[in-house]
Amino acid sequence: MFRTALRTSFAAVALAAAVSTQAFAGPLPFFPFDPQPMAAYTPRAAAYAPVETEQAAPPPVVAAPSRFKRQVVSYPTNEAPGTIVVDTPNTYLYLVLGNGQAMRYGIGVGRDGFTWAGTKTVEKKAEWPDWRPPQEMLERQPYLPRFMAGGPENPLGARAMYLSGSVYRIHGTNAPSTIGQRVSSGCFRLKNEDVIDLYNRVKVGAKVVVLPMSGSRTASR
Repeated sequence: MFRTALRTSFAAVALAAAVSTQAFAGPLPFFPFDPQPMAAYTPRAAAYAPVETEQAAPPPVVAAPSRFKRQVVSYPTNEAPGTIVVDTPNTYLYLVLGNGQAMRYGIGVGRDGFTWAGTKTVEKKAEWPDWRPPQEMLERQPYLPRFMAGGPENPLGARAMYLSGSVYRIHGTNAPSTIGQRVSSGCFRLKNEDVIDLYNRVKVGAKVVVLPMSGSRTASR
């Protein structure tokens, strides 16, 4: 009996070893899985990835509303051709062409507390102007640079027309999404392509009429 039981035990061990060897001798079994749950582990792995040091891509440029597209419109006025009329409340700038017409541009104007009205002239014109913030602006925003050379990154944009007896300008902008907004310290900004067009049409000495926030769209003498 004992010898029979012993032989049976040895046979069982040998059989188990054979089965174990056979199980690992072949390819490992494949267990299909849904790859979607594995994505949950991606953020955890990303947390240990090296920090990206390159500059992030710039935000997409947001186009101004279509109503601010440069266009010739009907504009009856007593102002002479070549006169600029700034319609502050409606954020438009008109260049009087005569015969009841004007070239209309969308603009950005002064924010609350920084709008003004009056009559000026174009005292000077400049292409890709340098920017020197006036002292009044530096007192309000001391972190601003004291000087910035002209170029695509300059907040004055591609062209500037300086208004007589003031620190104000009609100028371009590298932030076209601000057209139609009240964001400036009293200057009037146009898209760069529009300020170039206006610059080429306007002469030094041209009259500039700035309407108040309560003003009408038609300027008269």
